[in-house]
Amino acid sequence: SAVVPMSVVTSSVDERIVTEPIHARIRGLLVRTAVSESQKGALEARLDAADVVPTRDIASDVVTMNSRMQIQDDLDTAPRDITLCYPADASADDGRVSLLSPMGACLLGCRVGSEVSWLTPTGTPRTARIVSLYFQPEASGEYTT
Repeated sequence: SAVVPMSVVTSSVDERIVTEPIHARIRGLLVRTAVSESQKGALEARLDAADVVPTRDIASDVVTMNSRMQIQDDLDTAPRDITLCYPADASADDGRVSLLSPMGACLLGCRVGSEVSWLTPTGTPRTARIVSLYFQPEASGEYTT
């Protein structure tokens, strides 16, 4: 598979699952937020291709908004912990990765064990594997997004 902007080249699993409230909130975010047309188009394509399920039906190994996970990046020797968050909560220093970043957009809806690829803002291809999910709000009974 070719790497395309904000792409997901999922080697092990080519499936995305998103809850109904998250799907609706991200659609609204894309309307209200200034993002490039290519970035907006890529995220909309991901949302269109995703299986949208009721919150109660989301599997506990799927990355949702505000999930905390460990990833193994192709450039890092040690795995690192990150949290997928909305843009207002993003903080590189705290490992809080925005959904609207190339990396964040490709993680949403993927399962533990999935490998994802994206292009950095400078055009460098990167790959990471989702090693584990420490916390998923839906699995903990938190249904707000």
